[in-house]
Amino acid sequence: MTAKKNKLDPKTVLAEIRRGADEILLEDELIDRLSKDRPLRVKVGFDPTAPDLHLGHTVVINKMRQFQKLGHDVIFLIGDFTGMIGDPSGKNTTRPPLTREEIEANAATYKSQVFRILDPESTIVEFNSRWSNDLGAEGIIRLASRHTVARMLEREDFSNRYRNGQPIAIHEFLYPLMQGYDSVALKTDVEMGGTDQKFNLLVGRELQKQYGQPSQVVLTMPLLEGLDGVQKMSKSIGNTVGITDAPDEMFGKLMSVSDELMWRYFELLSFRPLEIVTKLRQSVDEGANPRDIKFELASEIVARFHSLADATAAQQRFVERFSQGAVPQDLAENCIASEGGSLALANVIKSAGLATSTSEAMRLVTQGAVRLDGERLRDPKATLAKGTSGILQVGKRRVARIRIA
Repeated sequence: MTAKKNKLDPKTVLAEIRRGADEILLEDELIDRLSKDRPLRVKVGFDPTAPDLHLGHTVVINKMRQFQKLGHDVIFLIGDFTGMIGDPSGKNTTRPPLTREEIEANAATYKSQVFRILDPESTIVEFNSRWSNDLGAEGIIRLASRHTVARMLEREDFSNRYRNGQPIAIHEFLYPLMQGYDSVALKTDVEMGGTDQKFNLLVGRELQKQYGQPSQVVLTMPLLEGLDGVQKMSKSIGNTVGITDAPDEMFGKLMSVSDELMWRYFELLSFRPLEIVTKLRQSVDEGANPRDIKFELASEIVARFHSLADATAAQQRFVERFSQGAVPQDLAENCIASEGGSLALANVIKSAGLATSTSEAMRLVTQGAVRLDGERLRDPKATLAKGTSGILQVGKRRVARIRIA
């Protein structure tokens, strides 16, 4: 399957590709490849470690869609082989490998969900067991000889664990090598991933060179913060917006995003041109209600994964609930991390997106504008203990479901 490459000026295309990207290594190489009269082979690997995709996953999938629309070949690689190793990226402990049954079940779900974003007719779906299984023990040993332990320990999470005396299993060193070998097997031009994948992507670039191939361009995308605005979106933390969430639930969760974080979501999730997003931001600076702009973001996302009619109905029901002073039952929970056994109330209010600063939060408490589960809080220096949960309200319109973790 080969996409039809659009004839566009490479520098114009590069400007589009840069949107939302964290880093492109190397831009000159990407411009050179964009100048060639052929579609690029653009790969993103997904280990099927969870059965559902959320908006955090879609940051890189949206970039895949962009490459598709530019006429390039997009490879959705399911790491059914590497999933049995377990990606150690960003982990402080050894990650348990998945069973074959877990991988197959999760992979089937991924395939059904990813085509809500990507064009199935222009997407190449691959499983890395196709070439990894054939390597055998001898092939894997030969592959391992192409990299050193010293290079592996350059990776921050490995070096931290080694320095702190935390175990590193030998099979974890194999993961970056096997991911890099995927690029060799697929003759990848561009590989994309989150910023936490940079080391692994660069291993692929180095291995291609050793195998006599042109080294792939590496493009990293930011990790999207979850609804709490602090930690990356993660199902285990509970701060996600799932792409299969019901329309009302999805709309309510997106409306709970803080006014500040809203612009991050616009940049990484919206398909609107950047100049339109810039105008929306200017309108807020000039006095427009951020809630009305957030309506546009929530409606766009709900319409993408459901329909425009569902988005319109979800917004109407949301407005009706709030105009009646009711708290939506489907309001997403903001899981707010505490460093110790408690967290200052002002910090909770700010983290929940109900105030722009802790000083504003303390002022609101002093004014009697803050309630937790209907009880008015009046001590600006109050703390909330770990495990506290409930509905936190500021005035009549600002509300969040919170839990202190």
